Amino acid sequence: MQLTEGPVWDGSSFLYTNIANKRIMRFEPSTGASTVVRTGTSDANGLMFGSDKKLYACEGDAADQSGRRIVCYDPIEGSENNGVHVIVDQFEGKRFNSPNDLAIDRRGRIWFSDPRYSAQRADMELDHESVFRAERQNDHSWTVQRMTFDTTCPNGLLVAPDEKTLYVAESKFGENQKRELRAYPILEDGTLGAYRVLHNFYPHRGIDGMCFDSEGNIVATAGWEVSGPGGMIYVFAPNGRVLETHPMPSEIRRPTNCTFGGDGLSTLLVTSVEGYVLAAQTERSGLTRK
Repeated sequence: MQLTEGPVWDGSSFLYTNIANKRIMRFEPSTGASTVVRTGTSDANGLMFGSDKKLYACEGDAADQSGRRIVCYDPIEGSENNGVHVIVDQFEGKRFNSPNDLAIDRRGRIWFSDPRYSAQRADMELDHESVFRAERQNDHSWTVQRMTFDTTCPNGLLVAPDEKTLYVAESKFGENQKRELRAYPILEDGTLGAYRVLHNFYPHRGIDGMCFDSEGNIVATAGWEVSGPGGMIYVFAPNGRVLETHPMPSEIRRPTNCTFGGDGLSTLLVTSVEGYVLAAQTERSGLTRK
């Protein structure tokens, strides 16, 4: 298996994406087994359940003319592929780059990152790599708004439990490129204020994906085998203080994302570039949205 990502807990098992094979998998904590539940996902990456219990996804396949979009899947039943509903697939008439990760706030607005990590850039229609927000209108259509104007390769993102802060992983590869955990204030008019850098990972690999624990701390995947301390799970306080670090097993050189689930939401599922999934029992628990 290659490149796993986007883990979410559905109340009884974990779902995660297997990007290279364009499918969504189900991981059963009780058996450790993974099964295919959806195929043909156009490189689905980040996943998240909305308050409507529907599964939303970032489909980022740049080579697929129907890809590069935010979608909602009809309920998954067995291994059958049910309907796919497009939420947004363009901004100002131009296709997105490669939507990567998403967060859904209490109003049902979908915040998502739109970088381009692939070396293939000739087909990019936008001249920026930004965070966007999609909002459903009264007629059930969706509008999309550009939220960041200072990102060059945004990846994982989270909306704080009090919905006053947007956390963004700015994680562009290359010399002199920024690899930071940023905190943007969400202003009363819905726009973002100037960000604060909570942690600077440069020159090493920055954050790929992240989630909240029950206390509002940020649990993040970062690091690689090329430099620095290697693949790690970091736990940050909301102000950026490093509370814990946990090295990955040797076979997981580049962790990609994580989420809590299982009994008491105390199991952390970690995905990786190598295609592994790791389930670890922790002393923390995941955040339950009210």
